[in-house]
Amino acid sequence: MKIKAIIHEAEEGGYWAEVPGLPGCITEGDNMEELMVNLKDAIEGWLEVANEVQSSEKTQDKIVEIAV
Repeated sequence: MKIKAIIHEAEEGGYWAEVPGLPGCITEGDNMEELMVNLKDAIEGWLEVANEVQSSEKTQDKIVEIAV
């Protein structure tokens, strides 16, 4: 799975990143290597929580992914 993130230089040094497709999924790192490790962890954590919430909800709604 590929997910796009936007990486910003932090004013105080280092970097921070946000994932537009996953609201509230942000992280930071002192250097690019640390940022990438933290970003992967943040995305995995976000998806894990989203799956738990979706599994616990009793609904007939379905989420589908469509390639265009």
